[in-house]
Amino acid sequence: MLLIVQLALAQMNPFTENLVSVNELIDGTLTLPEKIENPSLVILIQGSGPTDRDGNQMMMKNDASKKIAHQLAENGIASYRFDKRIFKMNKFKIKEADLRFEYFVTDVNAILEYFKADKNFDKIILAGHSEGSLIGMIAAQHGADAFISLAGAGRSIDKIIVEQLAKQSEELSENARQALDEIIETGSTVNYSPYLESIFRPSVQPYINSWMKYDPALEIAKLEIPILIINGSFDLQVDTTDAEILNAAAQNSKLVILENMNHIFREIKGENLENTKAYNEPNRPLHPELIPVLTDFIKSIK
Repeated sequence: MLLIVQLALAQMNPFTENLVSVNELIDGTLTLPEKIENPSLVILIQGSGPTDRDGNQMMMKNDASKKIAHQLAENGIASYRFDKRIFKMNKFKIKEADLRFEYFVTDVNAILEYFKADKNFDKIILAGHSEGSLIGMIAAQHGADAFISLAGAGRSIDKIIVEQLAKQSEELSENARQALDEIIETGSTVNYSPYLESIFRPSVQPYINSWMKYDPALEIAKLEIPILIINGSFDLQVDTTDAEILNAAAQNSKLVILENMNHIFREIKGENLENTKAYNEPNRPLHPELIPVLTDFIKSIK
């Protein structure tokens, strides 16, 4: 009976998972498909904020990256997903005011070099979600075999912030634009609405300033490798026009817009309430077309 249970579990999970620490700042999970020698490896890069390797934050569990990793493995593709260095801030006494956008690029570069040296993978692909898309396309310039943008912005973050606020309040949007311009010019600002404290608190301004320096369209244009750009038509955080901007700027890209997919890769057939609830529904399946699109692209890389 024990043998039957073990065989059943093996069939349920046709992959193995190992904890891999690239360096003192980077801990992650390496997911390997069973019985596949030298598979392609996808390095999954998370979005903004304190997002862990599985794609979750405090009070927001959807297991998006974990689900992608497992389903890629079922299709013979390995992956590495990792916790952002934000989770090591207390241990290494890193202050929020000391964070810079470039540090996350440095981390992905370290991961890329680690697995390139491993020589057990046929191709290494960087796949960045949301903010991770920009991080990934910059890091991919250092030797990745391909790049995947998952709901990545096509414009600099200051423009995204202003546009998102405009959907709520024109006054707050104008105030944010003025504050962002002042940060660009002087490095900091005190001229912002109290309602925008979460965006402009003094300790986060250095990070925002370092992030604004990068234009995703300019960065993706530097890549001479195969590129896949995916966005969902029901993504309320990153519009499909951003995917189109990236596709127009890239040299060798394929654009896929998945109907009714939201920002965390779920199919939403209802209204905004269903979209919001999906962020805390880890059992909700991924959009049915996501993994086939990813698999076809990865296996097509020469």
